[in-house]
Amino acid sequence: MDKTMDEPPISAVLLEHCSFSQVVFNSVEKFYVPGGDVTCYYTFTQQFIPRRKDWIGIFKVGWKTTREYYTFMWVALPSDLNKESTRQLEVQFKAYYLPKDDEHYQFCYVDQDGVVRGASIPFQFRPESEEDIVVVTTKGKVEEIEQHNEELLRENQELRDSCASLQKQHSDAQAELERKQEALEALQSTNKKLEEDMEEQKACWETEMLRLKEHNQKISSENEKLGSRVDQLQAQLSTQEKEMEELVLRDQDMTEQLQRLKDENSQLVLSLTEQKEQQKKLEQTVEKMKQRETTARKKQQELTDENFDLSRKLSDNKIVSDVLKREKERLDRENNILKKENNRLMNYMGLQGDSFPHQMHSSDQGAGRQNPGLVYGNPYSGIQESSAPSPLGMKKCLICSSDFGDGVCDHILEQQQMQTHFLNCPICDEAFPAREKQIFEDHVFCHSL
Repeated sequence: MDKTMDEPPISAVLLEHCSFSQVVFNSVEKFYVPGGDVTCYYTFTQQFIPRRKDWIGIFKVGWKTTREYYTFMWVALPSDLNKESTRQLEVQFKAYYLPKDDEHYQFCYVDQDGVVRGASIPFQFRPESEEDIVVVTTKGKVEEIEQHNEELLRENQELRDSCASLQKQHSDAQAELERKQEALEALQSTNKKLEEDMEEQKACWETEMLRLKEHNQKISSENEKLGSRVDQLQAQLSTQEKEMEELVLRDQDMTEQLQRLKDENSQLVLSLTEQKEQQKKLEQTVEKMKQRETTARKKQQELTDENFDLSRKLSDNKIVSDVLKREKERLDRENNILKKENNRLMNYMGLQGDSFPHQMHSSDQGAGRQNPGLVYGNPYSGIQESSAPSPLGMKKCLICSSDFGDGVCDHILEQQQMQTHFLNCPICDEAFPAREKQIFEDHVFCHSL
């Protein structure tokens, strides 16, 4: 194999996806003598246009992809494809590039996309024997049949290529095309088997040729049917191409609309995310406000209860204040009476006005020690200390002028009981009954607020 030349364009396309009818190989021998150059003759069909990177390779029979070539030669582009002479070309393989074994090989034309466009009949590289010469010279009719088979094969390959191109778009015709393809492959297998039988079983040659003719007739009738079917498929293909163009345009419009909707959806998602965050903040704020409201309600309830207690205490204090005010007015009246009586007694006893305060002070102290229930003390305390005691040991109340011994007058007891049964506020001197000690303590506590 030639390793010095540039690598040709190849592909992994399988054998069943190739077309063998666009390039036809002519005058292919059954055997080529080893050690000599081999000239390959080929012809372009009308529908095929060669390109710069096209090449012809020698493949061992049974190949699957164009990567399995043994050697190759670049194809020379003709100057004018319209001329019939320029469409029939040749390429020469040098002897030192050719295989050295006696396996079956064939020529294949491969375009610059790596797709096979034509294939020759199989051949071998081995010396010719006398038996081979006799077979060739006596079997001229066989060559004619082979030429006819090549023409049939070319026509079949053209139909196969057309059907393969439509196979991708028309599922209804796929099964039928696959059956025809299998028939063509069976034909190739039959031809190969026929060639092997010609070498190994020369006695059965005529029988095999008759069977091949019958098979070719069947293929010809099937090809005629396929021709009409291909015309129908081409018409359907044209219609479906137009429908496909419309679908492509609709798909483009739908794609643009889908993109716009995606953009709008993205904006809506962002907006929704922001709204969710704001809603979450609002929910947190509402929760805080609810907590504050609950606390405020509790505080308000406490204040309401406290206000109710204070209102009740204030009402009680007001009642006590009214009682004390009336008691104070009564005491003032009694004090005035006592003052008048004291002045009368002082005038009666002939005491001077200037010595009254001193005596009043001393008498107050003595009265305070003797009888703390009197407001202004005992007016007779100083007189009794300087004069002799009453022979009867009797004392007289200054308010009611009643006599009493060592006992106490009812008026004095009442004053003592009032001082004992009332509690005076140390801040505002407000008096509270002793039985209302709780109200007194609350009143004093209110001054500390």
